[in-house]
This record gives sequence, C-alpha cells and structure tokens, in this order.
Amino acid sequence: MRLCDLTERELARRIRTTGLALYCGPFIVRITSPIRAVAEGIGLLYADHSLPETDNFADLHLTVAPPRGLRSWVRRQAIFTLDGLRPFEPLPIAQAYPLFEWALNWCIASVANQYLILHAAVIERQGRAVILPGPPMSGKSTLCAGLISRGWRLLSDELALIGTEDRRIVPVPRPISLKNESLDVIRRFVPGAIFNSVTRDTTKGTVTHMKVPVEHIMRANETVPAGWVVFPKYIPGAAATLTPRKKADSMMQLGRNAFNYGLLGSLGFDRLGDVVETCQCYDFQYSDLDQAVEMFRRLSS
Repeated sequence: MRLCDLTERELARRIRTTGLALYCGPFIVRITSPIRAVAEGIGLLYADHSLPETDNFADLHLTVAPPRGLRSWVRRQAIFTLDGLRPFEPLPIAQAYPLFEWALNWCIASVANQYLILHAAVIERQGRAVILPGPPMSGKSTLCAGLISRGWRLLSDELALIGTEDRRIVPVPRPISLKNESLDVIRRFVPGAIFNSVTRDTTKGTVTHMKVPVEHIMRANETVPAGWVVFPKYIPGAAATLTPRKKADSMMQLGRNAFNYGLLGSLGFDRLGDVVETCQCYDFQYSDLDQAVEMFRRLSS
C-alpha cells in the first residue's frame, strides 16, 4: 500500500493523531503533526512512498507541532521533537514543512551508524553511482534535480549511505530541496516537475521541495556501488568542465563531508578509502544544465 491510496481525510487523521508511518529508503519514519501544511506537503511529495504492513514499529518518531499553552497564542511557531527530545530552536509556523525535511535529514545522519554517512547527493546510471559532495551554494541539488530529469536515478539529495559490510550505496529517495534562484532554473528545465508550496524568509532564503519520480521510489531497494566522486561547483558563466582530482585530496575532502567518519573509527577510514580507491574522482564546474547533462552522459558512457 502506498500513501496515495489513503484518502485526504485518512491521511490527515493519522498524521494528526497516532502518526503516519511510511518508508524512507530502509527506514520507517512516523511523523505526527497537527499543522496542515505538514500534512499537505507529505501527501503531495511522499504520495508514492510505501506504508508498512503493520503499524507497530518505526525507526524514527518525529513530531512537528506548535508549542502548548500561552506561547501558542503569543507567537505562532513550529517545534520539532525526536522521541521527545528538542534538538533545534523553534521556527515560525510558516516554515513547518521545511523544518520536517531538515529535521529528517538530521535524524538519519545522527542515528544510522550502520552506514558511513556522507553529506552528498547520489545519482545512478547503468548500475554505478556518482557521489556529489558539496557545501551549501555549490549547486549540488540543482545539478541533481537536472540530472534525474535526464535519465539518472536519484538515490539521495542529501545523504550518501554506504554499507559498512558490502560498500554499496543504499538509496533514500526523498524530495529534492531547492533554494532561491534554483527554483526558477528547475521549473524551466523540468516543466512537468511537482513542487511543494514555496517558503520564504528562512535562514536558507526562499525554499521549496521537488517530488521524486515514482519509478525512483519503486527502486529504493536497489543498492549500487559507487563509480565516481564528483565535487560540483556552480560558477556563473562557466563552461561545464570535469577536472581529474587526486585521490588523497578527495579522501580528505570526503572525510570532512562525513557525518560519522570519526565515530566509526578505523572502519570509517577503511570504507572511505575503499570508496575513493574504486572511484574516479573529479572537480566539476558548471553554469548551464544542458552542458552539465551532456558532460555526465559522457562520464557514464
């Protein structure tokens, strides 16, 4: 059963009362929220995600809700909790849906230590994955959104989960976060894309999320090995250029992009070394998505 099989009324009832449980890659996430925008966003963007057969278990229990008591009247806010803990400051209630997405990223990165976790987008074609590490403003998500509309499969927009046993990347296909100028870029590049409502004045600027194509969700159990590590950087006016990168430097930079590299100790070092050893490593600069698509087509040929 998929989320889209629920009526709007049933979805709203579950998420408001006992919580809505759904699969996000290998995780079962239960989200509870009385905030309408959260229910609407999940209903739109997670419509193709599967629901667990039983309602007795979840890996993560998330709540996004207004504060209780007088605070709910003085200042309309949204508070995120994970199993009763509040790791973040409240945000304006208008930012409740982005808060859910940001918080879910944090939850997976904080608890899924059965994987080596990198802050990176991951896409796949012909059975091999490209890891795309990148800090904010690198153009990582824009590039990712463009490529998955041109034949690449999305494994993740934010988190590369690398199995510590088999070294394969585990998909977590979820909505792609887009910010500021990239919203209009992707609207033009992917005319049929589905977006959630736009949220303005966040710490990241103007944000929205793009729905992942259903066929990518249906392949969430298909793990793949990494074939390339590509460090993207958006540079206005720059031609699309791939430049080979030294593996030692690539490993150091990947280590800085890892959430639990130090926590895993020697195992993290070994697995990161395995990834770099088996991958071709590049720096990539671009400004035009059509050029980027063509460059990545050649890369995977």
